[in-house]
This record gives sequence, C-alpha cells and structure tokens, in this order.
Amino acid sequence: MQRFVAIEDLFKGRHFDRQIIVLCVSWYTSFKLSLRDLVIMMADRGIPLSHTTILRWVQRYLPEFEKRWWRYARPVGGSWRMDETYIKVHGQWVYLYRAVDKGGHTVDFFLSRNRDVNAAKSFLRSAMKNTRVPTKITLDAYAASHRAVREMKEDGELPCRVKVRSSQYLNNLVEQDHRRVKQRVRPMLGFKRFDNAVITISGIELAEKIKKGQFMTGKLGGCYATMTELWNAALVA
Repeated sequence: MQRFVAIEDLFKGRHFDRQIIVLCVSWYTSFKLSLRDLVIMMADRGIPLSHTTILRWVQRYLPEFEKRWWRYARPVGGSWRMDETYIKVHGQWVYLYRAVDKGGHTVDFFLSRNRDVNAAKSFLRSAMKNTRVPTKITLDAYAASHRAVREMKEDGELPCRVKVRSSQYLNNLVEQDHRRVKQRVRPMLGFKRFDNAVITISGIELAEKIKKGQFMTGKLGGCYATMTELWNAALVA
C-alpha cells in the first residue's frame, strides 16, 4: 500500500494555513470560478491572495490530492462509452479523450495534441491501468478509434472477448458528460501550458467523481459531512 507523508508535513513551510489551500484548490476545481473570482472571495474573508499563488497551489497539490482520494475510489463498470472533445491550450485546439461507464461514472481521461490511432491507444492503456479491463467499448464513428481497438486486440493488449460497438444513441451519455468538464474549463479562459492543463483537468475530473458518488465517503463522514469535511478527511494520511 502506498505510504503518504503526514498532512502537516505536506503543507510545511507554507505561508497560508492548509485549510485555505485546500479550500481554494477544491473550490477552483469544483465550481465555475476563475482564479480572480477566488481572489475576490478570499479578500472578502480578509485573506489577501494573488491569482498566481492559487495557480501554484493547484499545480503543486492536485496530483497529491488525487492520489489520496484514490484510496476510497469505487470500481467502475465494464461497459465503457468512449469519446473525445476539444479544449484550447495556448491558443491551439487539443483533444480530450474521455470515457464513462453505463452508469455515467467517469472511467478516465487523456489529453492529447493529436486525434489519431496512437492517441486512442494511449487513452485505453491509461484507462485499463488505472481502473480495469472493459467488457464492452462503445465508440463513435471515427475510424481511428476503431482501428486502435482492433490493433490492440491483435497485439494482445486488449482481450478478444471485448465487444466493440458504434452507437450514437449510447454515446450520448459521454457526450453529455463532456459538458461537466467544458463548463468548468470555460471560466478559466484557456490554458497556457499543456502540462498545467493535464493537472487542472485531473482536478476537475476528481471533483466530478466526488459529486457522482464514485468514492466511499462513508469512511470519511458519510452523507452528513460537508464537502470541506470530506476533503479534509480524505487528505489525512
């Protein structure tokens, strides 16, 4: 089992209290807020911050927060709906591969500069490594995704028993789910760097998983706990 440093040591040397850092990071990923919105909200509470400070917290702590939340993750289903959408990074369109199971639970995401066979393969490898091997994969009509699955089966990376189908009706589920992410990204007015975009989107996906009930929060305080209490409980090593 992965060992984590004590929560006090994680924030050691920071000028601001850890509750402020956790609050800013969780709010930024959970709600339609820009960095400057958060600066104003914190100033109203007597806490002077700059937007660059919050951005540094997001990039520094989100990967660690995600690892700690992962300990309480529920397993996803085996029937996947896979699709890709677009977001802007440094003024250029890049491709966000995502999948949800038939219950609408997020499986995984993968940000790629290209929309091709290799990108689809990379997404599927990442999703299987982080979650499980699917039993069914529903794709759109884009040929590269179908080719990626076919070649992975031929190479033995994907079991031959995995069923592949193309259905616009079934894929509406993941297409609607894209909105959760894109609505959150819109107030951010685009990303400047690709690696920063990956970390921030991982935080957005984490926040959406929490809202969807993809974590065993009963161990963290249950339905009576506030969101802040859940975050604090999940982050304790």
